[in-house]
Amino acid sequence: MALRVGCAAPPGRAHDNRTGSWRVFKPVFKYEKCVKCGLCEVVCPEGCVYEREDGFYEPDFDYCKGCGLCAEECPVDDIEMVQEEK
Repeated sequence: MALRVGCAAPPGRAHDNRTGSWRVFKPVFKYEKCVKCGLCEVVCPEGCVYEREDGFYEPDFDYCKGCGLCAEECPVDDIEMVQEEK
């Protein structure tokens, strides 16, 4: 049996795991500097960032865990992590 370390579910399983009320931070996509590179979609471990019809990207907040990888990897700092209001 292989030892699993880290997340309870493997990456890309967003649609099996809804966020609920426990997320602490959420990404805010501002779009002023966005170059539509799609890196935020590629690095999201939950696969919950998707491309809109206008080419910009947006997270599905029903499944986003607020890990911040999208903001960390954005080459133009267009995504800001803000504290979730309860």
